[in-house]
Amino acid sequence: MTVPIQEEKTVGIPEGRPLKVAVLSFAHTHAIGYCRALSGRADIELVVTDPDGASAADAALRGSALAEQLGVRYLPTYEDALAWGPDAVIVTAENVRHRALVEAAAAAGAHILCEKPLATTVEDAEAMLAAAERAGVTLMTAYPVRFAPAFADLLNRVRGGALGTLLAVKGTNNGKVPSDRAWFTDPALAGGGALVDHVVHCADLLDALLGEQPATVHAVANRILHPEASVETGGLVTAVYASGVVATIDCSWSVPDAAPTWGGLTFQVTGTRGSVTIAPFAEHVGGQTGDGPVWVSTGDDLDAAMLAEFVTAVRAGRAAVPDGTVGLRTLQVVDAARRSAAAGGVVTLVG
Repeated sequence: MTVPIQEEKTVGIPEGRPLKVAVLSFAHTHAIGYCRALSGRADIELVVTDPDGASAADAALRGSALAEQLGVRYLPTYEDALAWGPDAVIVTAENVRHRALVEAAAAAGAHILCEKPLATTVEDAEAMLAAAERAGVTLMTAYPVRFAPAFADLLNRVRGGALGTLLAVKGTNNGKVPSDRAWFTDPALAGGGALVDHVVHCADLLDALLGEQPATVHAVANRILHPEASVETGGLVTAVYASGVVATIDCSWSVPDAAPTWGGLTFQVTGTRGSVTIAPFAEHVGGQTGDGPVWVSTGDDLDAAMLAEFVTAVRAGRAAVPDGTVGLRTLQVVDAARRSAAAGGVVTLVG
């Protein structure tokens, strides 16, 4: 299937009025950070809805009570939120619900920032891109790590030839098992476990760095770290590119529950003239108190940078980056990894 290319809109949002933004669902914990970042802005009018929260296993952490804690206006249903007439929506529902909400938002004429992964199947992602194309709205994929200054510096070094010919990339995206939101370990709602949750961020960085899809993907996964889970909790993905680059991604939920932070991401690029490693979430103040270990991040707010790109793009009437086509390409890598892990062999993606 030919992937539709998003066209830029010619009409933006006047600077003189607040941008109306609706957050759809509290399922993903990133919704909390997005609400906090946007609710304090005078140029944003914000509402949130979370109708699925009432029946969720973590209902006590969601819904109108959470909206009240955050000081954000709450609407009862997705239909109410879209009838409010938002200029833009942020989809932070369970992965399996992304397609329906994106299609509904596009039909309502709202620009869309969709949490990663874009969908649970390639077919759903293609349908979401088609819906955005028909409606003439932008569809952005939530990949905040590509906004890290360290990654921008890495790209400049690579493109300037500082590392020579690229040979290998080693990415890690490790974290705690996401037990505070039970749906992450429900295959029917998440589409998988660590392979789905953590491969995509490194896949996005690889997409921006190399500008090509891997030719082959090989993955292994298991539940050794958390045998009680219904999804894979550990995984390693190897992607080989036509250019000769070999990339590995450790996506495991391997950080202990007692750790002072959720986890982190590293990205090491090696070429014929040298190697550079970045760790966008590593900058912090740490120590020990009577209550236990302390970890206070002092690095750049990557979510804020991503939201700034989204808001600026909507106001300007242009496509936001990274767009839905990036979300589709990274999902294709995840899909290949899932099929590889299930079959126990190499999956050909390109070629």
